[in-house]
Amino acid sequence: MSVKDFMTENLVTVTPETKIFDAVDLMKKYDIHRLPVIANDQLVGLITEGTIQEALPSKATSLSVYEVNYLLNKTVVADVMITEVKTIAPDAELEDGIYLMRQNKINVLPVLAGDKLVGIITNNDIFDAFLKLTGYYEGGTRVQLKILEDKKGVLARVAKVLADHDFSILTVIVDHQSNATILEIQLASKETEKIKQLLTDNGYEVLRAAVTQP
Repeated sequence: MSVKDFMTENLVTVTPETKIFDAVDLMKKYDIHRLPVIANDQLVGLITEGTIQEALPSKATSLSVYEVNYLLNKTVVADVMITEVKTIAPDAELEDGIYLMRQNKINVLPVLAGDKLVGIITNNDIFDAFLKLTGYYEGGTRVQLKILEDKKGVLARVAKVLADHDFSILTVIVDHQSNATILEIQLASKETEKIKQLLTDNGYEVLRAAVTQP
């Protein structure tokens, strides 16, 4: 899976000259938490709820309400935006985006194709990707197996057992550990006990089998 498979393409953007109050209104209107900043069709920064909050006067300020409002009305996006923005290409692997976010402790990556902003991917998009890849929205049965035999061909053998009994596999997650292979399989059927018994009868250790709901 690549970044472009899960990024948001319909972007709401601002310019460096946009007033802070207008940026806040856009975030509220579209229920978003950050805005790319564009100048001359180029990404020049990023403004987030956090950067805006930092720009607001402290509650302990000695300024009057009128003075605070005056200052905020004079404040534009360019005054508080992040200018050193981490970005990623649309064809990058999804895990590259996750790694970049984790390494830099950030929750968003603008997506650039060359110099053009084509999307944005956030931590929420990553969560959605995980749910899709694990088959969460499909419903059915989630089975977790512990395989102690030779790892080669394990998935093919398990898949054949299930296919021979007309069970359709939706998603598979394979975790190769030092002393075992853990298979987590999402099946379309909700015949959980039948599936568990079938795999047990074929010599597989079922760690968990449960019905999942979308």
